[in-house]
Amino acid sequence: MVELSTALLAIAAAFVVFALVALYRVFVGPTIHDRVIAVNVMGTNTVIAIALVAAAFDQSVFLDVALVYALLNFLLSIAFSKFNVEHGGVL
Repeated sequence: MVELSTALLAIAAAFVVFALVALYRVFVGPTIHDRVIAVNVMGTNTVIAIALVAAAFDQSVFLDVALVYALLNFLLSIAFSKFNVEHGGVL
């Protein structure tokens, strides 16, 4: 069982690294759309990492945190899209 927990934590660490790579696109992204997608990718990677940590430690409360974070990430995407459309950012 220790090997499975170690493997899940290693995969979670890989997703955190992927989120940090997406952070580069948030700061450098040539368009606002690239930045929004990168923030969404970071949020998704964070949710996956939290779920993997929940499985590794066998703590279901982390899944609740991941679910709330996923909903907030979705609402942020919708809110930004609505703001962008209302202010003429869509061609």
